[in-house]
Amino acid sequence: MFGLWRTFTSVVFYLTLAVGLGGLLGNGLVLWHLGFRIRKGPFAVYALHLAAADVLFLGCQVAFSVARAALGARAPLDFAVTFLAFATGLWLLAAFSLELCVAEVFPACHAGCRPRHTSGVVCGLLWALTPPAVLLPADACGLLRRGARPGACVGLHAASVAWLLALVCAACGAGLVLLVWVACCSSRPRPRFFGPVLGSALLLALCGLPYVLYWSLRSLLSLLPPFLPLAGLLACVPPTARPLLYFTAGRQPGQRQPLRAVLERALGDGGPRGPGGLALPMGTV
Repeated sequence: MFGLWRTFTSVVFYLTLAVGLGGLLGNGLVLWHLGFRIRKGPFAVYALHLAAADVLFLGCQVAFSVARAALGARAPLDFAVTFLAFATGLWLLAAFSLELCVAEVFPACHAGCRPRHTSGVVCGLLWALTPPAVLLPADACGLLRRGARPGACVGLHAASVAWLLALVCAACGAGLVLLVWVACCSSRPRPRFFGPVLGSALLLALCGLPYVLYWSLRSLLSLLPPFLPLAGLLACVPPTARPLLYFTAGRQPGQRQPLRAVLERALGDGGPRGPGGLALPMGTV
């Protein structure tokens, strides 16, 4: 049994390392191009912040996995910090999915009533609100320091679980509504981020829920030692796959193009596109 457990932990460790390093590379490229080389529209701002949260989560997951393998011990603090990055990405994905859904279902209202810098303001608020929402219950339940406060732990943890489930439902529900609307009710072309948002919502439902479940029921699931390593490995899949979803959305079959042109077509602003995927000047249009 000891040999079997050792083999299992080694396989999960190397898979987590491979998936995490691949995701860091992909999201790093997205960050570089969106941050410095591509003109961003309102929805691309969400993609930029989501890539930053994914880099943070995958970096924590890889770093703490290597530290655990080297030291042979796990500290409660590493799960709290890693989950903070995961929760930030969950907030951003929910906001991204909801706004894209509203823009597609109510285009006139969205275009007329939306302030110009809504995406940046929303992302800034989410980055500011996530740390207290995660760290306060973690501190009350003894994940950040020794000694838990049972009364505060129960109340804060219940609130934390409630908003996490609400975020998962918002992201997955918005993706489902968007799918039904585009497939059955809308005569307009598919929105620019339809594929990446729908794929991210599906991957969240399939691979991200075990990580949320461990946060919600960690006092019980900690009795099952294999659960957290597997949940951590699965949680690395959606952020690692997101750059591939962008690449698939921007790629033109049968053509070889530079990565910048592919990402420009997938993530650039909403202006008309030329043959190379770059925005055409207004005079040309």
